Amino acid sequence: MPADRQGHFIMSLYDYTGAIHLHSSFSYDGSTPIGSIIHDAEECGLDYLLLTDHDHLNARQQGWEGWQGKVLCIVGQEISPRFHHYLGFNITHPVDFADDPEGNHPQKYIDAVNRQGGFGIIAHPDHEGTKKFHVKHYPWNNWNVSGYTGISVWDFMTDWQKSLQGYACGFLSFLFPAYFLKGPRQITLERWDALNQIQKTVGIGELDNHATKNSLLGIPFVAFPFRRAFRFIRTHVLTETRFSNNSLEDIHLVYQSLRQARCYFALEYFRKAHGFRFEIKQNDRVFFMGDSLNLSDNTQLQVFLPVKARIRIIRNGSAWLQVTEKSFSAQVLETGVYRVEVHLKSACKYRPWIFSNPIFIE
Repeated sequence: MPADRQGHFIMSLYDYTGAIHLHSSFSYDGSTPIGSIIHDAEECGLDYLLLTDHDHLNARQQGWEGWQGKVLCIVGQEISPRFHHYLGFNITHPVDFADDPEGNHPQKYIDAVNRQGGFGIIAHPDHEGTKKFHVKHYPWNNWNVSGYTGISVWDFMTDWQKSLQGYACGFLSFLFPAYFLKGPRQITLERWDALNQIQKTVGIGELDNHATKNSLLGIPFVAFPFRRAFRFIRTHVLTETRFSNNSLEDIHLVYQSLRQARCYFALEYFRKAHGFRFEIKQNDRVFFMGDSLNLSDNTQLQVFLPVKARIRIIRNGSAWLQVTEKSFSAQVLETGVYRVEVHLKSACKYRPWIFSNPIFIE
């Protein structure tokens, strides 16, 4: 059943599920009207969407931002020159890059988003495309930039396109994409961990879905209609209050959670992630993803899952502990940046499932 607006209560937080980075027919390479996308999101039980059409905010101008039935639609922009694609949110007008079509100066549009009081996330930073099927690469190459809020750690299209190594494999991965997903790329995880050693860098999961129309032997088809795509990579935001049905207030709640890194992302094809908790308890206080605290003698790390799975605790980019349980608790004796990876066993194989944002122990 579609989730209602009450959210899933987790201690003192509410868990809402959404999809980040998607394109409607307002994008030059999109094909699906926004109304159809929202209908599919509701059917798939999503609470919110972060729409990111290429280089404009037309969906907002035509009244699509806000609550649409049971789905909160939020309109951002994918700033998309040839390289260095950037997702801009909470902006009042589109960011122009006409003087830099190759994207050689991404700091300019990072700053342009910030000047509007917005925030941004680096999209598909390690996208390689696939030569076999003539898919261009769209990576982020310039890491001498600052002022961005986060990066996409797990991109559905980057992950799926890695499986397109041949026609037979490509056909199977088209039919059963979830079984071919490997999880975030190692290079992306290592960079994310390194960035968090310097300053908080929010990690999200993204779809980058266009529902592009293709043709095979003269027969038209859409590889990933949204009703299908919404079953894969989702980002959960944790809010301190329930959605109120007030569009402006609830958009602010989503933005606030993303900026604080109070979020996690998951592949939910095999099993929903609701019920996941990663927290650190200290005396009578509980700290959640994105929080910082000082180490003391009674600092306890806790992970809870809806079902038994393999839990890996990552500290400063390296494996700290690994267990296969439904819940886990351990005393923390060292400072560091702690996050969680969870792999779920399905069809006799452990598959990537949940990735948390970190908690910072100083």
